[in-house]
Amino acid sequence: MRGVTLKQLRALRAIADTGSVTAAARELFVTAPAISMQIRQFEQLAGLPLLERAGEKFVLTAAGREALRAARTVDAAIDEFETTLETLRGGVAGHVSVGLVSTAKYFAPRMVGAFARTHPGVKVSMTVGNREQMLRALREFSIDIAIMGRPPEDQSCAADPIGDHPHLIVADPAHRLARRRKFDPALLAEETFVVREPGSGTRNLMERFLEQASVAPRYGLEIDSNETIKQAVMAGLGVAFISAHTVAAELADGRLVKLDVRGLPMVRTWYVMRRLDRRLLPAVRAMQEFIVANRADFLPTGT
Repeated sequence: MRGVTLKQLRALRAIADTGSVTAAARELFVTAPAISMQIRQFEQLAGLPLLERAGEKFVLTAAGREALRAARTVDAAIDEFETTLETLRGGVAGHVSVGLVSTAKYFAPRMVGAFARTHPGVKVSMTVGNREQMLRALREFSIDIAIMGRPPEDQSCAADPIGDHPHLIVADPAHRLARRRKFDPALLAEETFVVREPGSGTRNLMERFLEQASVAPRYGLEIDSNETIKQAVMAGLGVAFISAHTVAAELADGRLVKLDVRGLPMVRTWYVMRRLDRRLLPAVRAMQEFIVANRADFLPTGT
């Protein structure tokens, strides 16, 4: 495999990302026949097919998935090399890719923006997704650091705590339990929950809380957007277990109410995370240190 070229690796990655040779060619600014040739040569070197057709799209074979992992590792190494050269030329420079779980978008962009203003030589990009998506992005070298909750159980990441993350249950102000004080979670068995999608850290936490309270939840709408969940609750379509950071404005102006459920709020911790097996470049180190040092200036307070 010493004969594999960057063009071949990037052609495979582009097809994996887009599903087609034509789209991959557009992404790489080459012709479709050039992409096909790179893949044929790559497969000859590998001695195995790397792609197979599934309907109108191409998908990776087992060998192709291994090749894609190698492609991502090579791209990450080149990015590190480029950043190191920029740093040797003087100052903190390079690129930092930050992943945010969707709940963190209520405060983390201000953190990232403040860092960018104080480090003009560093280019910053952001990706938003749920917990599973951010962990996968870390594994695949798609992001350098992630701002999220609970670290992975396999201890593959360095995780610095940056603050409390309370969760509670909200309802519309006319809800039957809105004025009830310190009531038992068992009363929630009669409620319909508007919930996040599977893979969401908020949903995982909600399910643990209700399981510990011996409550079998009744699910209504399943929505992958905190903003849409809030609108659904305000419309009276159910209650929601949600991060307090996402509903501060609605609670303050009375559009939502916090249900006074015994055992809530559940307070978890925000972390800034990075892979332990990836070299910590100066720009990434600078951002991680900035976030930890300035966390109090950006995290919301109160529940």
